[in-house]
Amino acid sequence: MNAGKRVAYVRVSTVDQNTERQLEGVAVDKTFMDKASGKDIHRPQLQAALDYLREGDTLVVHSMDRLARNTEDLLRMVRELTAKHVSVEFVKERLTFSGQNDDPMATLMMTMLGGFAQFERSLIRERQREGIAIAKEKGVYKGRKASLSPEQVALLKQRAEAGEKKAAIARDLGISRETLYQYLRQS
Repeated sequence: MNAGKRVAYVRVSTVDQNTERQLEGVAVDKTFMDKASGKDIHRPQLQAALDYLREGDTLVVHSMDRLARNTEDLLRMVRELTAKHVSVEFVKERLTFSGQNDDPMATLMMTMLGGFAQFERSLIRERQREGIAIAKEKGVYKGRKASLSPEQVALLKQRAEAGEKKAAIARDLGISRETLYQYLRQS
Protein backbone atom coordinates (compact mmCIF):
# COMPACT_ATOMS: atom_id res chain seq x y z
CA MET A 1 0.00 0.00 0.00
CA ASN A 2 1.18 3.51 -0.82
CA ALA A 3 2.59 5.44 2.14
CA GLY A 4 1.24 8.65 0.64
CA LYS A 5 4.00 10.94 -0.60
CA ARG A 6 3.80 14.70 -0.47
CA VAL A 7 4.64 15.88 -3.99
CA ALA A 8 5.27 19.57 -4.58
CA TYR A 9 4.62 21.50 -7.77
CA VAL A 10 6.35 24.87 -8.04
CA ARG A 11 6.00 27.29 -10.96
CA VAL A 12 7.55 30.66 -11.66
CA SER A 13 6.88 32.74 -14.74
CA THR A 14 10.45 33.69 -15.60
CA VAL A 15 13.85 32.10 -15.27
CA ASP A 16 15.14 34.76 -12.87
CA GLN A 17 12.25 34.51 -10.38
CA ASN A 18 12.94 32.89 -7.02
CA THR A 19 11.17 29.58 -6.36
CA GLU A 20 12.33 29.17 -2.76
CA ARG A 21 9.64 31.32 -1.15
CA GLN A 22 6.77 29.25 -2.55
CA LEU A 23 6.99 26.22 -0.28
CA GLU A 24 9.48 27.44 2.30
CA GLY A 25 9.13 25.38 5.47
CA VAL A 26 6.67 22.90 3.91
CA ALA A 27 7.77 19.26 4.13
CA VAL A 28 7.61 17.41 0.81
CA ASP A 29 9.10 14.17 -0.53
CA LYS A 30 9.61 15.26 -4.16
CA THR A 31 9.43 18.56 -6.03
CA PHE A 32 8.61 19.29 -9.67
CA MET A 33 9.38 22.81 -10.94
CA ASP A 34 8.42 24.66 -14.12
CA LYS A 35 9.76 28.02 -15.23
CA ALA A 36 6.91 28.96 -17.55
CA SER A 37 4.07 31.40 -17.80
CA GLY A 38 0.77 30.30 -16.26
CA LYS A 39 -0.90 30.76 -19.64
CA ASP A 40 1.50 28.23 -21.15
CA ILE A 41 -0.24 24.89 -21.66
CA HIS A 42 3.08 23.10 -22.16
CA ARG A 43 4.41 22.72 -18.63
CA PRO A 44 6.48 19.52 -18.69
CA GLN A 45 7.15 19.37 -14.96
CA LEU A 46 3.45 19.70 -14.14
CA GLN A 47 2.77 16.78 -16.45
CA ALA A 48 5.61 14.83 -14.83
CA ALA A 49 4.14 15.53 -11.37
CA LEU A 50 0.68 14.43 -12.49
CA ASP A 51 2.16 11.23 -13.95
CA TYR A 52 4.17 10.60 -10.77
CA LEU A 53 1.25 10.94 -8.33
CA ARG A 54 -0.32 7.74 -6.99
CA GLU A 55 -3.37 6.95 -4.90
CA GLY A 56 -2.88 8.26 -1.36
CA ASP A 57 -0.39 10.98 -2.39
CA THR A 58 -0.88 14.70 -1.85
CA LEU A 59 -0.05 17.34 -4.45
CA VAL A 60 1.23 20.41 -2.58
CA VAL A 61 1.08 23.77 -4.39
CA HIS A 62 1.90 27.23 -3.03
CA SER A 63 -1.28 28.78 -4.42
CA MET A 64 -4.04 28.08 -6.91
CA ASP A 65 -2.64 30.42 -9.56
CA ARG A 66 0.61 28.42 -9.61
CA LEU A 67 -1.30 25.27 -10.67
CA ALA A 68 -3.86 26.37 -13.25
CA ARG A 69 -4.25 29.00 -15.97
CA ASN A 70 -7.91 29.67 -15.28
CA THR A 71 -10.79 28.65 -13.03
CA GLU A 72 -12.00 25.97 -15.42
CA ASP A 73 -8.57 24.28 -15.51
CA LEU A 74 -8.23 24.57 -11.73
CA LEU A 75 -11.57 22.91 -11.01
CA ARG A 76 -10.95 20.18 -13.61
CA MET A 77 -7.47 19.38 -12.30
CA VAL A 78 -8.60 19.17 -8.67
CA ARG A 79 -11.61 17.06 -9.65
CA GLU A 80 -9.49 14.65 -11.73
CA LEU A 81 -6.86 14.29 -9.00
CA THR A 82 -9.33 13.69 -6.20
CA ALA A 83 -11.14 11.13 -8.36
CA LYS A 84 -7.82 9.21 -8.39
CA HIS A 85 -7.70 9.51 -4.56
CA VAL A 86 -4.92 12.11 -4.70
CA SER A 87 -5.35 15.03 -2.30
CA VAL A 88 -4.57 18.58 -3.41
CA GLU A 89 -3.25 21.09 -0.87
CA PHE A 90 -3.03 24.82 -1.54
CA VAL A 91 -0.68 26.26 1.10
CA LYS A 92 -1.40 30.00 0.72
CA GLU A 93 -5.18 29.56 0.69
CA ARG A 94 -5.05 26.88 3.44
CA LEU A 95 -7.36 24.60 1.45
CA THR A 96 -7.06 20.84 0.97
CA PHE A 97 -9.23 18.70 -1.27
CA SER A 98 -9.35 14.93 -1.00
CA GLY A 99 -12.61 14.06 -2.76
CA GLN A 100 -13.94 12.49 0.41
CA ASN A 101 -16.44 14.69 2.19
CA ASP A 102 -14.92 17.90 0.85
CA ASP A 103 -16.38 20.98 2.44
CA PRO A 104 -18.78 22.75 0.04
CA MET A 105 -17.53 26.07 1.44
CA ALA A 106 -13.93 25.14 0.50
CA THR A 107 -15.08 24.30 -3.04
CA LEU A 108 -16.87 27.65 -3.23
CA MET A 109 -13.72 29.43 -1.99
CA MET A 110 -11.58 27.63 -4.58
CA THR A 111 -13.98 28.64 -7.36
CA MET A 112 -14.15 32.27 -6.22
CA LEU A 113 -10.40 32.67 -5.61
CA GLY A 114 -9.65 31.02 -8.96
CA GLY A 115 -12.09 33.43 -10.61
CA PHE A 116 -10.49 36.46 -8.94
CA ALA A 117 -7.01 35.35 -10.07
CA GLN A 118 -8.24 34.89 -13.64
CA PHE A 119 -9.92 38.34 -13.53
CA GLU A 120 -6.72 39.92 -12.19
CA ARG A 121 -4.63 38.39 -15.01
CA SER A 122 -7.13 39.74 -17.56
CA LEU A 123 -6.83 43.26 -16.10
CA ILE A 124 -3.04 43.10 -16.20
CA ARG A 125 -3.08 42.05 -19.88
CA GLU A 126 -5.56 44.84 -20.69
CA ARG A 127 -3.39 47.47 -18.99
CA GLN A 128 -0.33 46.13 -20.79
CA ARG A 129 -2.08 46.40 -24.20
CA GLU A 130 -3.22 49.95 -23.38
CA GLY A 131 0.31 50.94 -22.35
CA ILE A 132 1.80 49.53 -25.55
CA ALA A 133 -0.83 51.34 -27.67
CA ILE A 134 -0.03 54.67 -25.97
CA ALA A 135 3.72 54.11 -26.38
CA LYS A 136 3.22 53.30 -30.09
CA GLU A 137 1.20 56.52 -30.57
CA LYS A 138 4.06 58.49 -29.02
CA GLY A 139 6.57 56.63 -31.18
CA VAL A 140 8.52 55.32 -28.19
CA TYR A 141 7.54 51.65 -28.41
CA LYS A 142 10.34 49.67 -29.98
CA GLY A 143 8.93 46.20 -29.37
CA ARG A 144 10.95 43.26 -28.23
CA LYS A 145 14.62 43.05 -29.23
CA ALA A 146 15.20 40.62 -32.10
CA SER A 147 16.40 37.19 -30.94
CA LEU A 148 18.76 36.75 -33.87
CA SER A 149 21.18 38.94 -35.76
CA PRO A 150 20.68 39.44 -39.53
CA GLU A 151 23.56 36.99 -40.13
CA GLN A 152 21.87 34.34 -37.96
CA VAL A 153 18.57 34.88 -39.80
CA ALA A 154 20.33 34.35 -43.16
CA LEU A 155 21.92 31.16 -41.83
CA LEU A 156 18.56 29.99 -40.48
CA LYS A 157 16.93 30.48 -43.89
CA GLN A 158 19.79 28.70 -45.70
CA ARG A 159 19.58 25.70 -43.38
CA ALA A 160 15.76 25.54 -43.70
CA GLU A 161 15.94 25.73 -47.51
CA ALA A 162 18.53 22.92 -47.46
CA GLY A 163 15.88 20.73 -45.82
CA GLU A 164 17.37 20.57 -42.33
CA LYS A 165 14.88 19.77 -39.56
CA LYS A 166 13.35 22.92 -38.08
CA ALA A 167 13.57 21.63 -34.51
CA ALA A 168 17.33 21.08 -34.86
CA ILE A 169 17.85 24.57 -36.32
CA ALA A 170 15.80 26.17 -33.51
CA ARG A 171 17.69 24.21 -30.85
CA ASP A 172 21.09 25.21 -32.31
CA LEU A 173 20.09 28.89 -32.39
CA GLY A 174 18.48 28.83 -28.92
CA ILE A 175 15.03 29.87 -30.12
CA SER A 176 11.61 28.24 -30.14
CA ARG A 177 10.23 26.64 -33.28
CA GLU A 178 7.49 29.29 -33.34
CA THR A 179 10.17 32.03 -33.40
CA LEU A 180 11.95 30.14 -36.19
CA TYR A 181 8.72 30.03 -38.24
CA GLN A 182 8.20 33.77 -37.64
CA TYR A 183 11.62 34.47 -39.12
CA LEU A 184 10.85 32.21 -42.10
CA ARG A 185 7.54 34.02 -42.72
CA GLN A 186 9.34 37.38 -42.83
CA SER A 187 11.10 36.48 -46.10
